[in-house]
Amino acid sequence: MSDQAAVEREYMEYDVVIVGGGPAGLSAAIRLRQLAAEEDFDISVCVIEKGSEIGAHILSGAVIDPIGLNTLIPDWREKGAPLDTQVTADHFIYLGPAGGIRIPNILFPPLMNNHGNYIGSLGNLCRWLAEQAEALGVEIYPGFPGAEVLYAEDGSVRGVVTGDMGVARDGSHKDSYTPGMELRGKYTLFAEGVRGSLSKELIRKFKLDEGREPQKFGIGLKELWEIDPAKHRKGLVQHTMGWPLDNSTGGGSFLYHFGDNLVSVGFVLHLNYKNPYLSPFDEFQRFKHHPSVVDTFVGGKRIAYGARAITEGGFQSVPKLVFPGGALIGCSAGFVNVPRIKGSHNAILTGIMGAEAAFEAVKDGRQGDELTAYTQAYEKSAVYKDLKRVRNVKPLWSKLGTFFGIGLGAVDMWMNNLGLGLPFTLRHKKADYESIKKASECKPIAYPKPDGKISFDKLSSVFLSATNHEEDQPVHLKLKDPAIPIAYNLPMYDEPAQRYCPAAVYEVVRDADGANPRFQINAQNCVHCKTCDIKDPSQNIVWTTPQGGDGPNYPNM
Repeated sequence: MSDQAAVEREYMEYDVVIVGGGPAGLSAAIRLRQLAAEEDFDISVCVIEKGSEIGAHILSGAVIDPIGLNTLIPDWREKGAPLDTQVTADHFIYLGPAGGIRIPNILFPPLMNNHGNYIGSLGNLCRWLAEQAEALGVEIYPGFPGAEVLYAEDGSVRGVVTGDMGVARDGSHKDSYTPGMELRGKYTLFAEGVRGSLSKELIRKFKLDEGREPQKFGIGLKELWEIDPAKHRKGLVQHTMGWPLDNSTGGGSFLYHFGDNLVSVGFVLHLNYKNPYLSPFDEFQRFKHHPSVVDTFVGGKRIAYGARAITEGGFQSVPKLVFPGGALIGCSAGFVNVPRIKGSHNAILTGIMGAEAAFEAVKDGRQGDELTAYTQAYEKSAVYKDLKRVRNVKPLWSKLGTFFGIGLGAVDMWMNNLGLGLPFTLRHKKADYESIKKASECKPIAYPKPDGKISFDKLSSVFLSATNHEEDQPVHLKLKDPAIPIAYNLPMYDEPAQRYCPAAVYEVVRDADGANPRFQINAQNCVHCKTCDIKDPSQNIVWTTPQGGDGPNYPNM
């Protein structure tokens, strides 16, 4: 429950408050100030970001469709946006245990073509967007997480409360204690990214998901490598499916060559997997040893690591976007195009739409109502069309498996391209945590030990994420019932948190004789991927924001 009444807080008033300094939030801020200049109507805008700096918590592949940037800042190339590697080659390979088959590009529908897109660091692009926003008069506050939603007396959203600083692990106030500040806005745009803690509260409170399909998620794990220059193919985009995953487990990999001998390698695993013994991190590590990719890394150096949840529900899982006093933009609502493995362009475009609706409302003297113009704009937009034409790919994949599901999904995308797509929308039916089977129904998976050259352990990987949390603070990973991990999840599912977490946050520790199991949370390792909040079979783990600025500090990711 909020402590707004218990603590006297300072406050600041803005026309629009934006929670989250990713592509959606920054694009909304830029568009608001562009409109202010175009229409000579001043509007005050602030952006808060939980990372220590803009970009610190941003992680994506990333192959970026420039349609969003073209709309927001048409001269982004001239202004020095950090995207200088255009896609020059586009490979898709289906892997078996010992080899792979490259699928001809001609078989893929046109929307899957990556030519004209750019490879780069989404974190660096956000840093550049922040510079553009500040130059337009946007106030940006990194290191300030949105910890609570601030509500007006009529129940509308009035802004947010930033997190308190200087709170000890036992909840007492240290000498450095500073209460969070109220940031009040006529409208508040939530751009927290996937599974944002405040967005999750708002979806529940205002029943924004009523009549929608459950949101679906994946976990994306990524490493940045500096490789042998002789092996670098600047502009190459390579995707794979198949091994090491079985046909009933959705996911795949990406390999992007960009910059000066840099390669982004990543592995995406759908979180509706069934086997509780599966470890996304270890699947990623053994993937890199496949004959089709391993030579890329020989002689190279791994320089960064991270992990992040991805929204995968698509068209039928997008919640109602607006509520009294605010709106969801970007991945807070889930606009990722799953078969294209892209969402940043839609994040930018929805940020623009949300901003335009908020600007008109403020200009008309309104506040605290629903920005219905945003919903109307979305339903007529390229984003809506982008998601609608691929809406059946994910359900087909989940229902029929990788081989047949993707094949039929490709046929459906071709038919949509010709205006002959399926006249109905397939359902997801259940949330990802409901898919997991009992441990007694599954076989443990024996993962090979990392060699320290191509594959690595979790702790050395977390080190490369530059993750840091002040240890003397309340644990930001909350258990609704502390007894459940050992009393229920362990005997039923062999406590899968030990494996689905990509950062060794959760452990079951025992005495030397193997007795007396205890659930241990190493919160300082958390890379803020949110997988625990999504996949825990008992929905007992709640991810909340830690102290401001804590978490990963991703470089060039």
